Amino acid sequence: MKSAVHFGAGNIGRGFVGLLLHEAGYDLVFADVAAPLIDALQATPSYTVHEVGEGGRDHVVDRYTAVNSGTAEAELVERIARAEIVTTAVGPNILKFVAPTIARGIAARPADAPRLAVMACENAINATDLLEAEVRAAAQAEGLSDADVDGKALFANTAVDRIVPAQAPGGGLDVRVEPYFEWAIERGPFGGEVPEIPGVTWVDSLGPYIERKLFTVNTGHASAAYFGRMAGKEKIAEAIADPAIRAKVEAVLGETKSLLVAKYGFAPEEQEAYIRKILGRFANAELPDTVDRVGRAPLRKLSRHERFVGPAAELAERGLPADGLLEAMSAALRFDAADDDEAQRLQAVLAGDASDADVAEELSGLEPEHPLHDAVVRLVGQARAVRTAS
Repeated sequence: MKSAVHFGAGNIGRGFVGLLLHEAGYDLVFADVAAPLIDALQATPSYTVHEVGEGGRDHVVDRYTAVNSGTAEAELVERIARAEIVTTAVGPNILKFVAPTIARGIAARPADAPRLAVMACENAINATDLLEAEVRAAAQAEGLSDADVDGKALFANTAVDRIVPAQAPGGGLDVRVEPYFEWAIERGPFGGEVPEIPGVTWVDSLGPYIERKLFTVNTGHASAAYFGRMAGKEKIAEAIADPAIRAKVEAVLGETKSLLVAKYGFAPEEQEAYIRKILGRFANAELPDTVDRVGRAPLRKLSRHERFVGPAAELAERGLPADGLLEAMSAALRFDAADDDEAQRLQAVLAGDASDADVAEELSGLEPEHPLHDAVVRLVGQARAVRTAS
């Protein structure tokens, strides 16, 4: 029986990646360091993924096992050594922590085993490249050369898209998700023999696909969250239903549309239809998605190649306007959710003694000579003035 190991047994792992691997016929192994979650999975024979909204249906996931990656690494290494696929949904910053275990699993694979497909399913551009670099570095400690790794594993970038909100308390392992999803995987690393995973879109070039998703879905979602929070909204659906907020989000996505059309040659009408579909997903009132959940981790979202600075910088380099994106960045600088560590670190940076220019460079990664730099410096100064006045 074919098997897959998935790092990250949270809502996205159970409600998206794990679900598709299960429906593809893989015996699924969930790996996580959260002991209560692993204990619950070990004690429960199945859970249900509830698609809420038009066309939604329920999916039962069973035939899985769960391994605590913090306390049972030897078992997890053995599972990886016998698996066909390893996936992650842990967050880009956590990939370096799971890489050593994956490297040990690769080292333990039999010489005649097929190559292990390793795919990071994260909201970041080319996240598998980040994971691959960490795995290769860890593999050296296991006595493997790059050629050895190439003989035992392959690494494929992916793009994932499904809204999985915070779940209601008391829901157990069940997950509520939207009916819509996309999981795109680059075909090239598989050498023409791709695994059969129903629902996956296999693509020859993932770059345009990843950026279209990141700069439309993720940029739009985060914009709705930050604008919504400033307006006192609690949920994303409430925010996007407000005409003033929707207009601001549409302005942001109009700018990213201009970039994507100019950069990749997407047909303007095709991208506009994609935007309308995305806005409709945000408006799904049956998904209790909050602005605080979507807005969390503002430091990452404001970083150089992420959903705001990334497209705004490229627009500025092309001499195109980025006023809507800058307004969204201004709203992000005001995100101060008390239960979000990054939000509190962001506010501490703004409250510090560094100059506006130094803070702008620290947050955005933009050099002083970049055409967007001075605009971000002004945003920092404005955010600090608001803090002082409040």
